[in-house]
Amino acid sequence: MRRSSGWPDPTRGAKRGYLGIYHRVSGLPVYAPMMAVLGSLPEAAAEDRFGFEMKWDGVRALAYVQGGAVKLVSRNAKDVTAAYPELAMMAGAVDGRDLVLDGEIVAFDDEGRPSFEALQPRMHQRRPARVAELVGAVPVTYLLFDVLHVNAEAVVGLPYTGRRELLENIVTPGARWQVPAWFSGTGAGARAVELSKEWRLEGVVAKRLDSPYRPGRRTAEWTKVKNLRTQEVIIGGWKPGAGRRTGMIGSLLLGVPDAQGRLVFAGHVGTGFTEAALRDLAGRLAPLRRDDPPFDGPVPREHAREAQWVEPVLVGEVRFGEWTGDGMMRHPAWRGLKPDKSPGEVRRENGEGRIAG
Repeated sequence: MRRSSGWPDPTRGAKRGYLGIYHRVSGLPVYAPMMAVLGSLPEAAAEDRFGFEMKWDGVRALAYVQGGAVKLVSRNAKDVTAAYPELAMMAGAVDGRDLVLDGEIVAFDDEGRPSFEALQPRMHQRRPARVAELVGAVPVTYLLFDVLHVNAEAVVGLPYTGRRELLENIVTPGARWQVPAWFSGTGAGARAVELSKEWRLEGVVAKRLDSPYRPGRRTAEWTKVKNLRTQEVIIGGWKPGAGRRTGMIGSLLLGVPDAQGRLVFAGHVGTGFTEAALRDLAGRLAPLRRDDPPFDGPVPREHAREAQWVEPVLVGEVRFGEWTGDGMMRHPAWRGLKPDKSPGEVRRENGEGRIAG
């Protein structure tokens, strides 16, 4: 691989933790994904220092491509290869290179837009026969936005622009994997946001053009700007349903860690579920039952009454209106489980920061 003389040595001054190398997958180092903070568009004076990508509504995955095989690893280090067999063909699109790639696995709805809800059955299924059925019913596409390793060389130290150029030159697009366009220049942020709203996407991600890839770190060098107000939540319990939901889950009791890392009650959600989702949740929550609430602090009496408490290990996401003065989410609606996230990664997202550059 030829590197431009203007690009820094990717390993100079790098420490083991910086590279995010914990062990190896078939000879390739294993990386933890870099993460973005929530914020708003850069100030006008700083805009030309950033590139802008669409925020795809899917599940994050690193791809380890080597020896004609593709291994997919979620952001919480789980092997999810078996769930997405149609992505195995990507091994033939890299001209024999050994690569570590970063991207988002998405499913599209009937209008051709990414749909987190449509992706749900693919995220949770591992039985080969059922996976084969879902490949035809709900095909996925891997949208690539970064490259971390090429053959024997780590490229995490290259700037964003260098890694994007490299990515676009080493992966041949296919039916089930693509390298989407990104935007830069005067007014690029506003244009990207406008397009994301027109396409009804989740938002955009602003990335500093000179930033390296920082494995396992959450940094403002990558800032997500959301069109929808969403919050990752930890399920701490559920309440039985009534009426049409008799014998089923009626609502979930949700928590979000506070600034000290304590899990505090943040509200309940009873809308946005399909019957299939409720059945799936019931099966997952049953073995997690416990006698007392997992929240640090009180739970309002109307929510604690008849509550079935569970160990706080499952992470999901809701859409909601706003935060109330007492720290509750107003009018939340369920979006789905997030098996690629662990409880320790959940943060309360206020979105008040602005990128200064």
